[in-house]
Parts: sequence; C-alpha cells; structure tokens
Amino acid sequence: MTITQPDLSVFETLESEVRSYCRGWPAVFDRAHGSRMYDEDGHEYLDFFAGAGSLNYGHNNPVLKRALIDYLERDGVTHGLDMSTTAKRAFLESFQNYVLRPRDLPYKVMFPGPTGTNAVESALKLARKVKGREAIVSFTNAFHGMSLGSLAVTGNAFKRAGAGIPLVHGTPMPFDNYFDGQVPDFLWFERLLEDQGSGLNKPAAVIVETVQGEGGINVARPEWLRALAELCERQDMLLIVDDIQMGCGRTGAFFSFEEAGITPDIVTVSKSISGYGLPMALTLFKPELDIWEPGEHNGTFRGNNPAFVTATAALEAYWADGSAMEKQTRGRGEQVEQAMIAITEENLADVKEYRGRGLVWGLEFHDKERAGRVARRAFELGLLIETSGPESEVVKLLPALTVTPDELDEGLTVLARAVRETA
Repeated sequence: MTITQPDLSVFETLESEVRSYCRGWPAVFDRAHGSRMYDEDGHEYLDFFAGAGSLNYGHNNPVLKRALIDYLERDGVTHGLDMSTTAKRAFLESFQNYVLRPRDLPYKVMFPGPTGTNAVESALKLARKVKGREAIVSFTNAFHGMSLGSLAVTGNAFKRAGAGIPLVHGTPMPFDNYFDGQVPDFLWFERLLEDQGSGLNKPAAVIVETVQGEGGINVARPEWLRALAELCERQDMLLIVDDIQMGCGRTGAFFSFEEAGITPDIVTVSKSISGYGLPMALTLFKPELDIWEPGEHNGTFRGNNPAFVTATAALEAYWADGSAMEKQTRGRGEQVEQAMIAITEENLADVKEYRGRGLVWGLEFHDKERAGRVARRAFELGLLIETSGPESEVVKLLPALTVTPDELDEGLTVLARAVRETA
C-alpha cells in the first residue's frame, strides 16, 4: 500500500505533545465501518484495535446507528445528568433483563461519569466508605485509569510518574504467575494480612483485572480468581473486578469473571457498554453496599442519553438471545489462537509467548523492541494493532467481536508477514 504523506501540521503545531496513538499511525482518518477505517486519501485499514476495546460491535454498527439517529431526529434528551429519562429507563430494563437476571447477579447500577476511570474512582471511594479503611490492594502490571485514585492502583511506572505527587493508600501484590509458578498463590499476601508486624494496613478492597490488557495480556487462571475471592471473603475485604476493557463480551461471556464462577462485590464497566464508542460507564455493586448519600458522587456527564440508546440497542441485538455472541467470540478466539501457534512455530527463536482469551490476544517477543517494529510494519501493510506491557513488549490484538472469519484471516496473515519482515 502506497501512502502519501498526510498533512499533520495542525496536529503537530497546536495539539499537545501528550498525543500517542497518532504517532504510531501517521494518517488522518476520515471514515470507518465495521472493522475497516479509511484515511482522507481513501486508503483502507483493517482495525484490530477497536477503539482500545470501546468498539466491540465495530465502527458505526448499522443497528446501533439507526437507533441513535432515530432518537436524535425526534429530539430525544441528549444531556440528562441523573434525571430519569426514557432512554435511561430502557437501558436499565434491558441491562436487567439481558445481563443481570440471566446470570443471577444482584447488582445495583451506578452511573459514575462517562469514563472508565470515573467508575474506578467511585468503586474505590465506595469500598473505603463501606469498610471505613483507606488501603486498597492491586496487582503487579495492573492498569485502572489515569486519574489519581486509579493511578494509585496502577502498576506502570511511566504512567504513575505523570501524577507528580505521591500515590498513596495502594499496595501491589503479585498477579497470577508473577513468580512463574515458584511461589504458592497468595502466600505473600496472606502472610502480610495475618502478621501484625507486616506494616500492611488492613485493606478495604482488592481490585483486579481478570486479563490485564495494558499490562501485557496477562491472563488470570479461573482457580486463581476463585482463590482470590475466597481470600477476600475470609479477610473481610471487598473484591472489585475492573471489567472496563475485558467486559461486554471481550473474553466470551458478557463479564470476564463468569468463567471463574465468582460474584465480585463491585464491578466497573465502561468502553463497550455504550456499544458505539460513546462515553459511558457503570459501577455495579451488591445492594447491601449501596450506602451512598444523594449526590455524594456525581458528574455533569453521567447522563449521556445517546449512549443509553446505543447501549440498549447493543444489548437487544447481541445479548438478548443468550449465548450466541459468547459462542461466536470463543470460536473467533480459537481461530486467532491457531494463527498464534503458527506464528510462534515459524519464529521459535523470537517469540517468547502468546496468550489470550476470547478476542484479546498478545504476542510477546524476547527482543522487547520487536513488538513496536511489528506494529509499525503492520500499519504499513494496512493493519492497525497496538503494543502493551510495561515496556511495550507485547503485540496486542483487540479486533471487534463482529469481525468476520475472513477479516480475521486477512489480519492474521498481515500480522504473520509483519513478524516475518521485522526479524
């Protein structure tokens, strides 16, 4: 694919140096549909990024778009704070009928603000309020957001340094397989909890991702998650599952923790809950934890009604019929895994490991800079992929759940070529 040099002058002169994704993909994008994006010159890109997991149903999904256009054309309420609206009612009823009740989940629903980090902040605040304690335990290589409370339970040193102040009241513990199986699960954690001389303040809660996306596609085993849930119950700590990137079907089931058979006390959801890439977040929690005072946590944009509309349409289109979407995602995931096996076998000396669940996969190289080279070459070949991990050492695949088998084959073929050509 021949790409002419785009005019990036206004971005380079006016936009802040903090911009990141655009540096790896030097194009000016104009249109998008399904799993395809197009730049202003008409060049086509296959998208295995999906808005960092915000576009599980693809770009401009026609079912969701139709619902949104109809709502806007009839002058439906756009901005509603936490007022009761028909759009919010329709979403809550659909969420209860298609997500909560079929899974026997008792959660109350809170709209904390439009972003994932809003959901995490409210979850941490609620846990501290319920337990009357300050400390929160998180895990190595975790990522929970960029606001100060979320950063305090995030592992990445580069992101933490951006805070500019001490990040307190968070204590990291080893994530699953952090010690390569050489140390029994939670030995260190439980020893600290039981030792009055350990210096660890009694935590209010533990926050965990079942699959660490930004941390390098680190997949927690179901038995590890079950043991963590049991530890939290024994030690009177709340369990918070951050399902912001891995929820809404990304790993197969609607919630990524379903496979482990656990019911977290608090769950954070964002990214693809709106279905269309519109800002929206939820904090879910067991009813007995709902001790908020009215207005104790709020936000101007917690009532994004167009997002409620597309979220309802997504639930009705993809989750009302039970397990069809889950089975499709697992099938697509098996297709990706087979390609990962082939790439690994072709590059045995270079590939350290592949790992993933559902439609989130990572390919790690011994040469930590290789992932970046692979992503750049993939872009040149018309495929959008990003890197993850503390040193950007993992190629991360995050295609839309609606990606077709042919599109998957196309993208995985490009990935294999990019790996081959960056050896």
